Amino acid sequence: VQLQASGGGLVQAGGSLTLSCAASGRQVFNYAVGWFRQAPGKEREFVAAIRPSGRKYYTDSVKGRFAISRDNAKNSVTLRMDSLKPEDTAVYYCALDNLFRSSVDEPNYYGDRRTYDHWGQGTQVTVSS
Repeated sequence: VQLQASGGGLVQAGGSLTLSCAASGRQVFNYAVGWFRQAPGKEREFVAAIRPSGRKYYTDSVKGRFAISRDNAKNSVTLRMDSLKPEDTAVYYCALDNLFRSSVDEPNYYGDRRTYDHWGQGTQVTVSS
C-alpha cells in the first residue's frame, strides 16, 4: 500500500488549498482515510477522516472551513481547505486504516493515529499572515 500526498504550498491567510491523497494497492472506498497534521514542535493531530460509508469527521478547529471527499474513480481522497489561518501551518499527512469496510461507529476511532497503518509522506502547508 502506498499513499502519495500532494497539493501543499504557501498561501496567504484567508486563502485556499486543496490537498490530494492518491492511493495504490488498496481501494480507498473500502477503508477509512484520515488527514493529520504536524506543526513544528507539536504532536501530530487529527484533521479529518472519511469512512467507507462516506461519513465524515472533522476536528473542531477546521469545521466549516475544511471538507474531505473521496474520488473512487481516481482512488484518491481530497482535503479542500478554505479560509486558511496561520495556525493551519503544518505538514499534512494522509493515512489509511487497515480494517476492511470498518463498521466502527466511534468517532474517536477515526481521530486516533493508532487506527491507521499506512501513511503518506506528508505535504507542507504554510499560511502567511
